[in-house]
Amino acid sequence: MNRIEMIKEQLSDCRPEKWEKIPDIDLYMDQVIGYMSRQHIGLSMDDEETLTSAMINNYIKSGTLPRAKGKRYSREHIAYLTAICLLKQVLSVGETGELLKSQMEAKDVQTFYEEYVQILDGEFRRIAEDLPDKSSREEKSDAALRLAIASYGQMLACKQILQELKEEE
Repeated sequence: MNRIEMIKEQLSDCRPEKWEKIPDIDLYMDQVIGYMSRQHIGLSMDDEETLTSAMINNYIKSGTLPRAKGKRYSREHIAYLTAICLLKQVLSVGETGELLKSQMEAKDVQTFYEEYVQILDGEFRRIAEDLPDKSSREEKSDAALRLAIASYGQMLACKQILQELKEEE
């Protein structure tokens, strides 16, 4: 299986656990880190994305992630971290925190998480469908360019929306 087929399959099929399947018992830091590799496809690919205990501690210090109860992390922490691991790839930690804060103003963590997974599912499936199948080098290059430009435009729009939300506070 080539790389394009592999990412297409992952974008089509790999999803974070449903809320009900996230452990309802508190986990220690090393258990959380191990669990997160199954929650976010980027954490299981090519070691480009990582999650460490230092990163989790920084998310707590910045207010992006709620404090743990003692040294144990709940289902809510897993939900937050699932979103943080994806969002931090395109937003700063501060921007990620602002987005999560604005999401939590009108909903609880479970509702946010379920909506997050639904949005992720729709967007990942759309991207997978747009990826070229067996194609020429030029078609692959064109697809990569199109994805990069779309990503940049979406990131710019996202940051402007976040700035407007911040100004409305």
